[in-house]
Amino acid sequence: MTAFRPARHPPRGRITWISPILGLLVILFIYMNHQNASAPIAFPQRQQNANTDCPDLPGLEDIFVVLKTGVTEARDKVPIHLQTTLRCIPNYIIFSDYAEKIHNVQLHDVLENVAEDIKQSNPDFSIYNRVRAAGRTALTSADLNPDTNSAFGKPNNPGWKLDKWKFLPMIEETLKARADAKWYVFMEADTYFFWPNLLSWLAQLEHQQPYYLGNQMQIADVVFAHGGSGFVLSNPAMRAAVTLRRENVDMWDRVTNDHWAGDCVLGKLMADAGVGMLWAWPVLISGQPSELDFFSEGYRKKPWCYAPVAYHHLGPDQIRELWEFERKWYRDGNRKHVLYRDVFRHIVRPKLGGTVAGWDNRIEETPGKSSLSLVECRVLCYRDDKCVQYTYTDGKCWTSHVPVRGAQKDGVASGWITERVDALVDDMGSCPHAKWILS
Repeated sequence: MTAFRPARHPPRGRITWISPILGLLVILFIYMNHQNASAPIAFPQRQQNANTDCPDLPGLEDIFVVLKTGVTEARDKVPIHLQTTLRCIPNYIIFSDYAEKIHNVQLHDVLENVAEDIKQSNPDFSIYNRVRAAGRTALTSADLNPDTNSAFGKPNNPGWKLDKWKFLPMIEETLKARADAKWYVFMEADTYFFWPNLLSWLAQLEHQQPYYLGNQMQIADVVFAHGGSGFVLSNPAMRAAVTLRRENVDMWDRVTNDHWAGDCVLGKLMADAGVGMLWAWPVLISGQPSELDFFSEGYRKKPWCYAPVAYHHLGPDQIRELWEFERKWYRDGNRKHVLYRDVFRHIVRPKLGGTVAGWDNRIEETPGKSSLSLVECRVLCYRDDKCVQYTYTDGKCWTSHVPVRGAQKDGVASGWITERVDALVDDMGSCPHAKWILS
């Protein structure tokens, strides 16, 4: 700073040529900072793979992975991905609603370029503005309310209400971060991807075509890819979406404001851009293994022989479990793709057995049968040759012909007839090859 003291003015001739240079340096500094702020996180994993269990996966360099999170969950949910799902990914970026570092990895504010008048006037941005001004200390207990997921999302969760604004800016900011990827893979902090399965799937599709791959959902007349299930866009699809949004950003901001689901708004943008969606269930799915029916048909497909690419609604422990399972799968010399069949046999089936208190394995809320006791409920299941599991609570009994693991729930007891579960697995048979969704 001393060089700019008034007492040390350089001669007028020097000011004439120094000022433009200083100006260029300032511009260059600002530009480089901006570039660094949105640059992808790229680790030189190839040099580290000799000491890790990272497989050598052809095509991995061609994908760009985008993890979307938020300030209310990032510290709890991002670290497990840095240790597992993102550990072997050479090119990725993490977007949030708050710029910070977690385990020395930069999270980028995806809402940075949203119009300032929207941020200041829209109540959805209340949590964003508070945290932007005061950091994490501005978070309240209401901000951290997990809320119950419903048909209309989590309307009492401030972070969830803000989340819908991330989807369209995320597409544009992703393309800025890396413009030359063949495929862009979008996941959330409770999503797990099987990368070998994903790459084998994408290798059967033309990345030069405008692809929008996702687990199909519908709101009103808009069919869209469910965000939490993970979705994939090809490079031409990304460019089509960004080009259309740039033509009228204000209009698309109004569409976002008037809707409650950001992934549905993205679906409308893709449709208006002329990019149809490939219905990818059950390759991409919105559930976790413990809550899925592996045996029944949906959309004229049975999951059993399909290769799963992503699961959703997973906690850190479940993500680690899938990671460890997948590592062991390939370490044991398996050369075939992991199938739904394998996930059930190795992850779900070992946890089924006996009767468990404080556990609910009901598949759906159909009317239960009157039952005086848990023992009588178990007898009702045994009397039905096809029954493989039962649930008892409040004098009611539910039985099912297909097994699920379920979830913890007080006041409920569940059980399985494991020999029938094993017979059902045998009846499903082997899978000579993996099934995919290609058209």
